[in-house]
Amino acid sequence: MTESLRALDSIFVPYDILYPGGARAQGGRHLSASFYRSRLTCPAPIAYIAASRAGPSRPNPLSLDKLRAMSRRCELTGIGPMTGHNVSHSNVKTKRRFLPALAPASLQSDSLGQTFKLKISNAARRTLDFRGGLDVFLIKAKDEALSPRALKIKRQVKAKLANAAVA
Repeated sequence: MTESLRALDSIFVPYDILYPGGARAQGGRHLSASFYRSRLTCPAPIAYIAASRAGPSRPNPLSLDKLRAMSRRCELTGIGPMTGHNVSHSNVKTKRRFLPALAPASLQSDSLGQTFKLKISNAARRTLDFRGGLDVFLIKAKDEALSPRALKIKRQVKAKLANAAVA
């Protein structure tokens, strides 16, 4: 009974589903065509959503700030990965990424009197030395380029300098 029949709805249905007791039902009498047609049509589709084995979904413990802090971006200049090509001797180009040279740095704030540990690029380190320190760099820096942590430090520095100017 591995044969299949083409039903009225043009759906392939196994033979044993069409005729549960063989060609004839129990008692030896043949069932009507409406019986078989009713077996082929399905009731209204049921919305079934399988439950997860892990239980209900939990919110992601990592916030957006933590994700931005973990990315390969300089926290002061915003410099991130760039794309380009590896060019072989035969001039075949394959895609590659140029990652910034990031290193953790402990930076001293003169106005706050604290040390902050930031992940900055070597170019940003040279710029800090050229401009005269973290406070001067942060005050001149655009807010869009700074990380949330550096932006918080910038607000603290501005508040401290404003209090010093008033007093």
